[in-house]
Amino acid sequence: MALKIVIKEGAGSAPPYEQVRTQIAEQARGGGLPVGYKLPTVRGLAETLGLAANTVAKAYRALEEDGVIETRGRHGTFVAAARDAAARGAAAAAQTFAEQARRLGLTEPEALAAAQEALRAAYATRP
Repeated sequence: MALKIVIKEGAGSAPPYEQVRTQIAEQARGGGLPVGYKLPTVRGLAETLGLAANTVAKAYRALEEDGVIETRGRHGTFVAAARDAAARGAAAAAQTFAEQARRLGLTEPEALAAAQEALRAAYATRP
């Protein structure tokens, strides 16, 4: 298995860092990059893609914040157990939402309806 990233340029294309972030995240979550897969260095990937090192570093930072990758100091950057991180993040967001809805005085059905509407709106706008 190998990392595959294609940067599209031109009008309507996402910024390069977002393309890098999205493609690595999709490959990690889809199983194309297994947990523990060692990613190229920031400089190495930047050179391969013809991008500035800061662009790749920005993508790696976002991926690390999302729990998709983890940096192990001098040992490198690796694909993390992204599904676990995503599930933990979703559970934390749901807990925060539930607490806020209760503080606002919403009933459980009202809170559930608000969450469902937000999910419908978020998923309707996905590419």
